[in-house]
Parts: sequence; structure tokens; C-alpha cells
Amino acid sequence: MRVITLRLRSVAAVFGALLLVLLGAFSAKAAGAEEVFWSGERSLPIYAVEREDNKIAISFDCAWGVEHTDAILENLKKAKVRATFFTVQFWAEKYPEYLKKIDEEGHEVGTHSATHSYMSRQSETEIRGELETSSAAITAVTGKPVTLFRPPYGDYDNLLIDTANAMGLYPIQWDVDSLDWKDLSASDIAARIVERVKSGSIILCHNNGLHTAEALPVIFDTLHARGFEFVPIGELIYKENYTIDSAGRQHANNAA
Repeated sequence: MRVITLRLRSVAAVFGALLLVLLGAFSAKAAGAEEVFWSGERSLPIYAVEREDNKIAISFDCAWGVEHTDAILENLKKAKVRATFFTVQFWAEKYPEYLKKIDEEGHEVGTHSATHSYMSRQSETEIRGELETSSAAITAVTGKPVTLFRPPYGDYDNLLIDTANAMGLYPIQWDVDSLDWKDLSASDIAARIVERVKSGSIILCHNNGLHTAEALPVIFDTLHARGFEFVPIGELIYKENYTIDSAGRQHANNAA
């Protein structure tokens, strides 16, 4: 009986410890502790889209310079690919002729903020200011409303995502990173992209990547040959009746 009693006490101690851990986790959740992640708790942007039609999107962030932009646009035109460009307000104001050319050639334009700051460090008022003025600067040139937003540095928190959504902007990330900003060779950029793309992917590039334009023909030829179709992000994502899973992948809600 003594042995049984000791064993029962040991089991009780284990269950007690587990209970304390669970209670601690729930307390951390209630306190908003960052180290505890609970599925469905975090507000997420769209990293990719769940779809089976082989549609994908390529995007270019515009914040610094235009030296390689003409070559990018020429390659897009040759491949008959429409892309999405995310422009920072100061870039749009400094290079309105390029913004106009991007729009006139059939590409989509979203905002990449006003100042290219870490927006997770901003208040709601500051976030709204960045998104309002940057969108207005784009619309002033294109005459079209802005519906897409990419956070600078891929940096975000719940407040940023929730505020953007409340303003009618779809926050967009990516699931395929070209790393072209690291001045990788054209072949390395192309390899990174074609090896990672799947239906519903969003590709991240930059308008002023040193070898980005050079990599595009290989990317387009290879992915077209594999049956992929490039569309602007606004045509790739679902605009309503959707959910975003814990990996940031957007799913259409099937009608009942």
C-alpha cells in the first residue's frame, strides 16, 4: 500500500505540474505575451493563395532608384506579364514619370508606405497617416484607387494588419523571396524563384535589384513552360469570403 500511495502521489504531482503549465500559458495569452503563439490569434497578411489553377503573381518593391526599371518593364512587356509594383510615397513623388509608365503598361500599383519605416513601431494614427498619404500620392498620378499594401521590411504586428484591413487595404507579403536585393547573380535569382513557386505563389523582387531584370526572361520562360500564368496580385487574391491560415495562405470559403 505504501508503494501504491507513493506512485499515486507521483502521478498527482505530474498532473499538477502540467496544470500549472497550462494555466501559465493561458495567463500569458491573456497578457498578450509574444512568446506564446495561439493559432488564430495573430492577424496575418496574405503570403500566398490556395488555388489549383497555376496562377501566380510577381511583385516589385520600389523604394530606391530607377536605374533598372526600364529593363524590367521591357522584359515584362516581352513576356506579356502583368505585375504588381509596391511604391513608397517618396519614390512615387520623385519618379512620377515611372509610376505613370508602370500604370499605363497595365501593371498594378500598391502602397509600400510613406516613409519605408518599421510600421510595427507606429501608433494607429501614424499608420493611418502613412497609408493615406502614400495611397493619395499614387492615385494622384494613376487616377486609380489603391487597394494593396506591403509593409516595409515585411515587418508587421496585429495593429498594422488590422488598421490596413479597416482602411480597405489588403496587406500582402510573399512566399517566394528572390533575395535580389543581395545582388545575387541572375542565375541564382532565377533558380531561387523557379524552384520555390507553386500555384498561388507571390514572388518578391525589387525594381532596382542589380540583376533582377537579367533574371526575368529565364523566370518567365521556365514558369510559362511549366503551365503557370502570371496575374497581378489583385487578381490572384480573394477579395471576400476568405480565411487566412496560420501560415498566411489565403483560402476561399466554399459557399454552403
